[in-house]
Amino acid sequence: MKFLRYLSWTFRALLFGALFLLALKNSDPVTIRFYFDQFWQVPLVLVMLGFFALGACLGVLACLSKLFAQRRELASLKRRLGAQSGDRVTPPPAGMGS
Repeated sequence: MKFLRYLSWTFRALLFGALFLLALKNSDPVTIRFYFDQFWQVPLVLVMLGFFALGACLGVLACLSKLFAQRRELASLKRRLGAQSGDRVTPPPAGMGS
């Protein structure tokens, strides 16, 4: 089991190193032009990071509706199960389980 842990940390370190080197190579300033002759000069790596973060946020937002729908369905099923058995279904204590 320790081998997988070491392999995982090695992979993370290599990925971090590759992304760090990519950031160093892409530190040239780029000009982002807006309307009304407005512009902003910023390093390319910040533009890439910003769009990555924006994409990650949009992905999480896209998943939230499905998550809330599943939680509502689960609560509904628990209520129906409790009504059928005549008592409320209670979750196990927080300390119990795997």
